[in-house]
Amino acid sequence: MKTFIRELDARVVRSIFAAGYVAALVLALFPPLYLWASGSHAVILGLPVPLLYWIVDAALVGFGLWAQYTVEGIRGELDEQRPAAPHRKA
Repeated sequence: MKTFIRELDARVVRSIFAAGYVAALVLALFPPLYLWASGSHAVILGLPVPLLYWIVDAALVGFGLWAQYTVEGIRGELDEQRPAAPHRKA
């Protein structure tokens, strides 16, 4: 799997993550979707649907950030760590 991720074109990786972030934005900013959910009085796993709607949206963003960090680590695109500055005696 790591080899497959390393071989992907950078444009493809950016497009995949952009699609996930756009989906989260649509969930957060498109009023008809939220109004549909807020009109429901159903309870799923003990949570009302409007609250579950926002939890799913936040989880989508959180999962996307985690996955992007993991993929960038596999591809070697994370910032390199610099050595700490030497301590000076006062």
